[in-house]
Amino acid sequence: MGQLYMVATPIGNPEDITLRAIRILGEVDVVICEERREGSTLLKKLGITPKELVSLNEHNEAEQAAALVQRMLLGENMALISDAGTPVFADPGAELIRQAVEMGIKVTSVPGASSLMALLSLLDTRLEQFVYVGFLPRSPQERRQQLQRFLRMNLPLVMMDTPYRLSSLLEDIEKTAGKNRRITLGLNLTQPGEQVLRGTVNEIRRMVQGRKAEFILLLH
Repeated sequence: MGQLYMVATPIGNPEDITLRAIRILGEVDVVICEERREGSTLLKKLGITPKELVSLNEHNEAEQAAALVQRMLLGENMALISDAGTPVFADPGAELIRQAVEMGIKVTSVPGASSLMALLSLLDTRLEQFVYVGFLPRSPQERRQQLQRFLRMNLPLVMMDTPYRLSSLLEDIEKTAGKNRRITLGLNLTQPGEQVLRGTVNEIRRMVQGRKAEFILLLH
């Protein structure tokens, strides 16, 4: 019986990959990725020629997972990577893990880069508890309603979204939490132009001014 490895890859800086991750990616029979192009580009940078590259995403995971599990039952070892960061964290892969575990296949984490941990490690305040909100609904009305529900928990909230929704998310936070609520915003973390902005929602909105960037946000 084969194994399934969950391999973390860089979130921006290509040097942020572990020696273990490089070894596992070079040894497995199959590398599973969200998009073949992204996966192929990463492996080429690492000097790895995979035996096989298979795409698994939100559109094909249900059917693809079953086929991959059958191959692992026959002895093939596989590694799952996301486009960036730690697999399954806000990315596909949970169904593959579920089916693998049900069939008794060993699933192993190969930890590494994570946007969540990167931001938390930069905080200038002690954080004992928080709620990971993740990606909120696309609809502004639904997004504000969900924000209001989370705000009632009275805990710090960690949020992510696509680069082009940064401005609209900050606007919704200001409308629901108030312009003086403090936030920490990580932009393009680990990349050459990374920024960590700290201040009130109103102050951060002025600093960002419609900018698009990969981001993760903590609402204190």
